[in-house]
Amino acid sequence: MRLQLLVAIVLATFSFHVTSVFAQKPETQPVLLQMVRDNAIHQELNLSSDQIEQIREALKPIDGPWFRVRIRPVEERIETIGTLTEQLENSLRGILTAEQTKRLDQLRNQALGTRMVVRDQVAAALGIDETERQSLYDTFRKTDAVVKDMREKVNAGEIDSKKAAAKVKQAQQVERKGLTDGLSTEQRIKLVDLTGESFDFSKVQRTYPVAPELTLEGAQWLQGSEINLEDLRGKVVAVHFYAFQCINCRRNLPHYNAWQTDYADEGLVIIGIQTPETSRERKPDEVAAAMRSENIEYPVLMDTQSANWKQWSNTMWPTVYLIDKQGYLRRWWQGELNWKETPGEQQMRQTIELLLAEED
Repeated sequence: MRLQLLVAIVLATFSFHVTSVFAQKPETQPVLLQMVRDNAIHQELNLSSDQIEQIREALKPIDGPWFRVRIRPVEERIETIGTLTEQLENSLRGILTAEQTKRLDQLRNQALGTRMVVRDQVAAALGIDETERQSLYDTFRKTDAVVKDMREKVNAGEIDSKKAAAKVKQAQQVERKGLTDGLSTEQRIKLVDLTGESFDFSKVQRTYPVAPELTLEGAQWLQGSEINLEDLRGKVVAVHFYAFQCINCRRNLPHYNAWQTDYADEGLVIIGIQTPETSRERKPDEVAAAMRSENIEYPVLMDTQSANWKQWSNTMWPTVYLIDKQGYLRRWWQGELNWKETPGEQQMRQTIELLLAEED
């Protein structure tokens, strides 16, 4: 049973970002920032309601910088996420019991899978020296290179997704073998203690930060009264960024209107943020006229100075974000929802229905 657990833990890994070959350590998923906000983790740790609230407060100064750094260069991401993770660890020391802290650490290691050796304390506990560690890092980077190559080829239509997935799986198997084959019996025993009982990470739903609050800096509501996202707790919210002359944006607008018709009575709130790209899009009367012609009935914020665009680190017109009843980002879509017959609108509807069905 214990050896079977070893296999399970190296398989229990989140997807990861592509890593720069110049970084000393590979970039790994910020699993502590991700998992600590989810109900399944709260239940696994047997947290009290007071502890959960304290964790949410601790995340408030962390979530914004974490969300915004996602579009920055890899070296900056690694540094910023490292700092934010340390900040959260310091807060958690005053919130969790020793037993809860140990279990959360085990869950972090399980979530990282083979990449747990990037953590200094794991490498030290297993007695993995720097030479062995660098050898594993080289293997990780090879896996990341395969992931990047397959993603680019799928996007370019050079390979189908099934063949790409098979290539990635093969690289990941080599990565897992590189770690487990090099462990002694004593290290394997220690690994079991570092990971604990296997946890089903498919139960984890919230892995993104709280949505950034809307700002009125250089912005004005053209339709609807002033809205703060924090006041919409208990509602599911769709926030979409658009520019009224952008043809890709205009092709998405009927979908948002349909969501308004189908789900508003069930608790969905739609907010449009018109961030201008052209001179016409900076004129409130032009924007309002376009809203009428597109039959937009939900609230629209004119983001004249792109303050909200920057607050959200948005990168593309159009982009739509879905926010759950507790205010956490759960999914977003960049570009046309049905671009080249991609079933994006259907997938987003499924997520909306899932979020509406969740308890507050």
